[in-house]
Amino acid sequence: MGQANSQLTHEELQDYQDLTYFTKKEVLFVHQKFKALAPEKVGHNKNAKLPMAKILLYPELSVNPFGERICRVFSSSQDGDCTFEDFLDMMSVFSEAAPKSVKAEHAYRIFDFDGDDMLGVSDLKLLISKLTGENKLGESDLNMLVQNILEEADLDDDGALSFAEFEHIIDRSSDFLNSFRIRL
Repeated sequence: MGQANSQLTHEELQDYQDLTYFTKKEVLFVHQKFKALAPEKVGHNKNAKLPMAKILLYPELSVNPFGERICRVFSSSQDGDCTFEDFLDMMSVFSEAAPKSVKAEHAYRIFDFDGDDMLGVSDLKLLISKLTGENKLGESDLNMLVQNILEEADLDDDGALSFAEFEHIIDRSSDFLNSFRIRL
């Protein structure tokens, strides 16, 4: 199984397979990808923690407007720095094999910028701003879009989206699974 296997024991591989949506071969491949981000650190220490700047070098994260937020959500220290286990968890959730419910739960955490367990007006504005990038909406257009989202999805009229309301939107979105994926 090569160089990557020499850093991960058979027991670790079995545990990682049991705890993720990956096969042992895929776990080894994810480890190779992690190691490639900082071979000087990971090559000598399988428990190395890579700074968020290194994790954001991963191609799919480098172009994702939520890259930093994704790193913070999956970081066990919540600062964006990731161990291999954090990175493996991230890749597992973004894999094709991860169920829609797991993807929805993590998407909700990523979009809940203020961490209050609700997607409020400020979260929705930030979400839209990240999605539109350089094509920023004017304040009145942004407010109108947020109001339209809340009118459509805020079923209890509390001015924010709960996880259940968010999940209801995801269930109606045929494209969600394709957009919430990172290919190995």
